[in-house]
Amino acid sequence: QVQLVESGGGLVQPGGSLRLSCAASRSIFSIYSMGWYRQAPGKQRELVTTITSSGRINYVDSVKGRFTISRDSAKNTVYLQMSSLKPEDTAIYYCNAQYDGRISWGQGTQVTVSS
Repeated sequence: QVQLVESGGGLVQPGGSLRLSCAASRSIFSIYSMGWYRQAPGKQRELVTTITSSGRINYVDSVKGRFTISRDSAKNTVYLQMSSLKPEDTAIYYCNAQYDGRISWGQGTQVTVSS
């Protein structure tokens, strides 16, 4: 089982930026897909973005042009660079990995966008 640990969340003003990190417990080179999901209070968890081992990237429409996902196989880490943050981006952000027919989740990191 791959263990995932997120970091980098916090409180930021609207228009600000944050970078989230997701560190995996083993090599991510062969992990088919890694991604970020988020869950706002009272809402269902939703997909934000994914990146496959071949580099194919997918974003939900609401973050296109503002968020960027990347993966560093040498560091076994996936990043989410978030810019032009809006109050509606406030949520717990979860890292996800899909591999060998399994799914792993991190514990989540809180992102709060507020003035």
